[in-house]
Amino acid sequence: MLKDTIQTGDWKGEKHVPVIDAPDKVKEGEVVKIEVSVGKEIPHPNTMEHHISWIELYFQPEGGKFPIMIGRYGFMSHGESETFSEPHVVSFIKFSTSGTLHALSYCNIHGLWSSEKKIEVE
Repeated sequence: MLKDTIQTGDWKGEKHVPVIDAPDKVKEGEVVKIEVSVGKEIPHPNTMEHHISWIELYFQPEGGKFPIMIGRYGFMSHGESETFSEPHVVSFIKFSTSGTLHALSYCNIHGLWSSEKKIEVE
């Protein structure tokens, strides 16, 4: 099963875990800045041989059956012409209900990694 291949950990000690920077509480309908990055505390290598290929961000509404994909962000530059993409993305979202953000990232060597953060709508 795919879920058995997804790894997680403490992002302060594991460079592959996607970190979700978002407020714990938001106002209904207000635009909120959500940042997701890989390697916040311990930098992730960003070379042709070892890199983060993509990050996906989902929102699971409280009581909802399925998550909603917020975005998929691909990092295509891994050294071409000495250009390297950094695994850091920003999304702006309006929430109407509380729920949980889920981030998923893919390292070309170490596979899938995930994290989550609860969002409370006031």
